[in-house]
Amino acid sequence: MTVSAAGRMAVTHYEVEQQFESPEPVTLVRCELETGRTHQIRVHLGAIGHPVVGDPIYGGTKKSFPVDRPFLHAQTLGFVHPVSGHNLQFTSPLPTELQIVLERLT
Repeated sequence: MTVSAAGRMAVTHYEVEQQFESPEPVTLVRCELETGRTHQIRVHLGAIGHPVVGDPIYGGTKKSFPVDRPFLHAQTLGFVHPVSGHNLQFTSPLPTELQIVLERLT
């Protein structure tokens, strides 16, 4: 997966939530997708030089972070049910292992 003019359109909006300096500079961002492409957030953030922490594929590996997976979480998912036409929305809190990493940042 890569950003390419010849590829399919994909749109990701992002907003900076919080910036941290230690153990190294990182930024917590909130992303909202207009499209749903494979690895979309990881590809887009990596392409602008800000890969997802813990992502070995798109450049987010950082030895100073004790996380063994990409620091990526779908807090809210919503869609229109294909049969009923109802708008469905689901939320999920940040998993414990990611919350622990977040609490250690300053």
